[in-house]
Amino acid sequence: MDFEDLIPFLIPLIIAQLVLLGYTLWHILTHPHYKRGSRLLWIAVSVIGMQFWGPIVYFLFGKEDV
Repeated sequence: MDFEDLIPFLIPLIIAQLVLLGYTLWHILTHPHYKRGSRLLWIAVSVIGMQFWGPIVYFLFGKEDV
């Protein structure tokens, strides 16, 4: 399989990943309280674990329940 054959499958995944990361960073920067950790920790986790895992970990363990 060539890379060109995979492009139609990769583009939606890349878009979803960037949207999820953008929303996660927006949420981290606009909310002052977190269950665990600090703002800097969650930004690092989200950016370093950018391939879906970082944002998912934040929403499971870091997002403060209102």
